[in-house]
Amino acid sequence: MANLFNSARTALRAAVNGSAASVRNASTQAGTKASQSFMVSRSSAIAATAVAAGSVAWYKHLYGTLPFLDTASANMADEGLHPPKYPWSHSGVFETFDHASIRRGYQVYREVCSSCHSLDRIAWRNLVGQSHTVDEAKAMAEEVEYEDGPDDEGAMFQRPGKLADYMPRPYANDEAARAANAGALPPDLSLMVKARHGGADYIFALLTGYTDPPAGVKVQDGLNYNSYFPGTQIAMARVLYDGLVDYEDGTPATTSQMAKDVVTFLHFCAEPEHDTRKKMGMQAVIILSSLTALSIWVKRFKWAGVKSRKIIYNPPSTH
Repeated sequence: MANLFNSARTALRAAVNGSAASVRNASTQAGTKASQSFMVSRSSAIAATAVAAGSVAWYKHLYGTLPFLDTASANMADEGLHPPKYPWSHSGVFETFDHASIRRGYQVYREVCSSCHSLDRIAWRNLVGQSHTVDEAKAMAEEVEYEDGPDDEGAMFQRPGKLADYMPRPYANDEAARAANAGALPPDLSLMVKARHGGADYIFALLTGYTDPPAGVKVQDGLNYNSYFPGTQIAMARVLYDGLVDYEDGTPATTSQMAKDVVTFLHFCAEPEHDTRKKMGMQAVIILSSLTALSIWVKRFKWAGVKSRKIIYNPPSTH
């Protein structure tokens, strides 16, 4: 009987040891497979990275640049100097346009810039309440003759301008503009502040950046040297000089003052909704902040009690 019991115990122990060995073996194999899988995936990632880097290097070697990057250049003259960051009075979150500067800037545009550049997107009504009164805007609009019609006889006719009319173009068409400017087409200035990298800073730097070319730099005929213009040679000559405009409010008309005012005016032309947008943004921040605070208060003092309330049912006694 004792021998039978010892045999059973030995067999049970052997079975347990065999099972444990099987488990250890399976665990070891699983760990080995996981390690091999990790190494394979890591090798694949390294190989893919190497292939990608090699492809980029090969493309750069063939074409000299990358399709998703700007053209690399070691010569800043190809890109133009980066304009300084100027402290514009309207650049702050809570700041609005200097409307006196807008009025002076329009005067500079009208007396200097309008002979070549247009403002196709700006109507006379856009000046009302921003830089001029209604009567002043009407008077300026009526100084311009606009073609209208047809009349009852089918003929076109000329009429004085109205507030709804857009500012007149200096040339009838692009061909006439090119013919009058030695083949160069003066761009429309309505969205110029948004259309140029650097915005108002770039335009101000461009207007005040005319200098004599450095030694060894040859400027082509009909072009002018400006270090802020890409390529440094621009068809537009310098147009702002001290005392060129007599400001109505007596502000000294220095070159930098006129450039500042006309750039402020052009920024207004590009964003007539600038002041209204900032005002609406502040209103939205105030309203949403108030609603958020109210929601937190309701959650804390009103809804918390309802949410944590417990209902206990006590069944009636059967006795």
